[in-house]
Amino acid sequence: MRSPLTGGRGGGEFSGGRGGRGGSSGGRGRGFGDRGRGRGMRGRGRGEPGRGRGAPGRGGMKGGSKVIVEPHRHAGVFIAKSKEDALVTKNLVPGEAVYNEKRISVQNEDGTKTEYRVWNPFRSKLAAAILGGVDNIYIKPGAKVLYLGAASGTTVSHVSDIVGPEGCVYAVEFSHRSGRDLVNMAKKRTNVIPIIEDARHPTKYRMLVGMVDVIFADVAQPDQARIVALNANFFLKTGGHFVISIKANCIDSTVPAEAVFQSEVKKLQQEQFKPAEQVTLEPFERDHACVVGTYRAPKKVKAATAA
Repeated sequence: MRSPLTGGRGGGEFSGGRGGRGGSSGGRGRGFGDRGRGRGMRGRGRGEPGRGRGAPGRGGMKGGSKVIVEPHRHAGVFIAKSKEDALVTKNLVPGEAVYNEKRISVQNEDGTKTEYRVWNPFRSKLAAAILGGVDNIYIKPGAKVLYLGAASGTTVSHVSDIVGPEGCVYAVEFSHRSGRDLVNMAKKRTNVIPIIEDARHPTKYRMLVGMVDVIFADVAQPDQARIVALNANFFLKTGGHFVISIKANCIDSTVPAEAVFQSEVKKLQQEQFKPAEQVTLEPFERDHACVVGTYRAPKKVKAATAA
């Protein structure tokens, strides 16, 4: 089932795609989305040659004057306003999609065009946290980010958009299969440094990673807090920040999710992390929470907050 943020051909909620495939030769085809019927030129039924060429679908985000893009309160993140609002990031590599996401081209007043990529919260924990109302993600233009659990690079690509050419994303992924996609994505995004290693052993990549401003972790392991603490000890600057996605079922499936979140927060506090806020990722992810805070907060900051 397609998510509502990524309409296919035939015009889903966020895309004005082509019409659907024709049935038999000259028949009327129906698009994959809710709208956008197209008349097939040469249908693709059984034994029929060719693929139907439908009329343009009557979908939503085609860019241009119909879509207004406004800055989100998080720097580097934007909102595309049309029939349906969508979270977007400015594409660092215009013309290139990473995971077949929708792209919106908006014409500026000076005649130039800016391309944005739709950020699907059903495929990204960070996007879900932003839509969940998290106060600060600390990932902003120019930031250096260590991303643990990068997978094939879906969210990493959007973090790459946010930090921009002045920033840097060190993306750590253990799976070689996902790592191939991550490396291919990084070939076109020069601010992404893919590292195919186990995040439990930061000494193996300590020569590749410099000091970072933010650690984002989505490793979904029972010892996640320990993994983040090990990496923070090596790479996160004093007073730096962390954003951790916690999947309750991966840590302990025998107790309620809230109890797991509370337990993980206590573990983080024991490792010199100071959690500042916690948001649930419902309705995008079930039994997930995002915890954000500061690492080794300077004493002056503590005294100021206490006063």
